[in-house]
Amino acid sequence: MSKILFQKHGHVALMTINRPEVRNAFDAETLCLMADTFEEVRRDEAVRALVVTGAGDKAFSAGADLGKLIPLMTGARTPEDESEHRLKADDTLLSRGILRGYDVVKPVIAAINGSAIAGGMELCQGTDIRIASETAKFGVQEVKWAIFPAGGSTVRLPQQLSMPRAMELLLTGDLIDANKALEWGFLNRVVPAAQVLSAAFDIAERIARNGPIAVQAIRRSARACLGYTEAEALAMELSFAAPVFASEDAREGPRSFIEKRSPVYHGR
Repeated sequence: MSKILFQKHGHVALMTINRPEVRNAFDAETLCLMADTFEEVRRDEAVRALVVTGAGDKAFSAGADLGKLIPLMTGARTPEDESEHRLKADDTLLSRGILRGYDVVKPVIAAINGSAIAGGMELCQGTDIRIASETAKFGVQEVKWAIFPAGGSTVRLPQQLSMPRAMELLLTGDLIDANKALEWGFLNRVVPAAQVLSAAFDIAERIARNGPIAVQAIRRSARACLGYTEAEALAMELSFAAPVFASEDAREGPRSFIEKRSPVYHGR
């Protein structure tokens, strides 16, 4: 059984981390497969949104496999198989596998079916929209094991939460439950466990019905303009908007509204 399952449902794709026996922890093979899947989604023009989840009902992902991946990355042991050699030879694979500094271009929705800890939470930080089970827990616990949360947490958590809340999570390594993560603004919504995937798909399908050029440009603009002054950001926004207005889809949208029919977008 593959450690990563990948399916396409119309314009929405689903990636499932499939190691429930170890709480969907990442080993080298899993990370390589995740990196390859994200690259496939980026290149496939038919995919307009991606849902990411974990297998089972216990964990979205517990992050790095402490017995396999961490000793490999720290040099405590040498690579033993093709995936481990590949991961050690290409520094970009690990980052791409957890969406650290890698842009899939398409919106990514996390269907968080259980605990998202360490690298699992860092993967969530790289997504655009997050739906979580009532039983989910969140945290970056690397500091408890004297290692660094190098999947982007020290950069992204202070942006996505308030600084005091980010520092509490980063420096204590404590976990928070789904309701607190919602209160702190890390999640979009919390739903019963049985509804997590369907709720994520509902959002993904609504996004996929919109003009893909506009969706991707809006997403890029919202991400790229962070940290700039208002004047700088507004100037940047125009650079993202101009190609959208020049697209065929931008003509189809208003035309379909006037003709009282559903739009047919082709992404051009």
